[in-house]
Amino acid sequence: MRMEGSKPLSTSKELEHRPLTAFRVVRGVMCLVVLLSTAFMFLAYFVPLAAVLLRLFSVHYSRKVVSFLFGLWLALWPFLFEKINKTKVIFSGETVPDQERVLLIANHRTEVDWMYLWDLAQRKGCLGYIKYILKSSLMKLPLFGWGFHIFEFIPVERKWEMDEPVMHKMLSTFTNPEDPLWLALFPEGTDFTEQKCKRSQKFAAENGLPVLKHVLLPKTKGFYACLEALRGTLDAVYDVTIAYKNKCPVLLDNVFGVNPSEVHIHVQRIPAKEIPVSEDEASAWLMDRFRLKDQLLTYFGTQGHFPNQGTEGELSTIKCLVNCTVVIGLTGLFVYLAVLSIWVRIYIGLSCSYLAYATFFNIRPQPLWGSVTGFLWKQKCKR
Repeated sequence: MRMEGSKPLSTSKELEHRPLTAFRVVRGVMCLVVLLSTAFMFLAYFVPLAAVLLRLFSVHYSRKVVSFLFGLWLALWPFLFEKINKTKVIFSGETVPDQERVLLIANHRTEVDWMYLWDLAQRKGCLGYIKYILKSSLMKLPLFGWGFHIFEFIPVERKWEMDEPVMHKMLSTFTNPEDPLWLALFPEGTDFTEQKCKRSQKFAAENGLPVLKHVLLPKTKGFYACLEALRGTLDAVYDVTIAYKNKCPVLLDNVFGVNPSEVHIHVQRIPAKEIPVSEDEASAWLMDRFRLKDQLLTYFGTQGHFPNQGTEGELSTIKCLVNCTVVIGLTGLFVYLAVLSIWVRIYIGLSCSYLAYATFFNIRPQPLWGSVTGFLWKQKCKR
């Protein structure tokens, strides 16, 4: 990775760009088939029971079950990154506690930054609880869009007048302190490029804001909306800074294992009570955090690492293999049942129809008891 205003990173031969060999292509295609087939079967089989039927009685327990089941599937990605592709994921900064409710803010170097947050979440026992604020076009992706909807990701258009009501509506459903939550936000609003950086620097210079070299100026309204809606239920804000050696990856780089050789993730924990309350002060606080991120990335560009490395250990290979075996085994069973029974195939067809409909219209079942009490209250008010 080369960053503007910094020296190119010096790395050893074994950490250089890996060539795309025939073996890597075949292995990557096999991994992709496994990831897509297991995702489809988990969605088709479990969504009607966990995300629809159970949710009619309890949103809290529905989220717990969905998080557990699909956390099993999500764990395949860190297994791919760290054990199959042999990408080194190096953590630095602070060691954060397990099982906290947090708002996570990160820089946005490339289109796959969000995937590497799974490596941190898995180590903290929160893999199934991570939710993202992402551009709405991603909800239209085949299969993945269904998953994003079931995980309750927040889709945005990156136009505040359109995004404000959507964010407030979704955030209002995340206020139960008993629900574990990792809400991930990329305040830059888009991934980093040199052209975007120049525009950001020009805007900063014209408006008396910090001129940053390695990150874009953060958009503060979405951050403050999250903070305000969840205030009193969050334990902390995690300030995460991500950097790569030797090249920023795209999705297929991850699949085929050619890039990156190393992912460096620097984490700082800020207790929620220390974040300013007013919007102006919270916005200034966020701007200062990105100024510090810029300094961290400058340090990384010259030293090749972040300060205070080694805050998290490696994933257990045995646990990864057991999880992978369970997910693939269940998928094999689901395929067998589908081949065996026409009723299972009908169930899968109806499940897929529901997923397509619910994702397109952004529909989620509401608890029956709440609907009944709400109806009775309206009837009482009419009288």
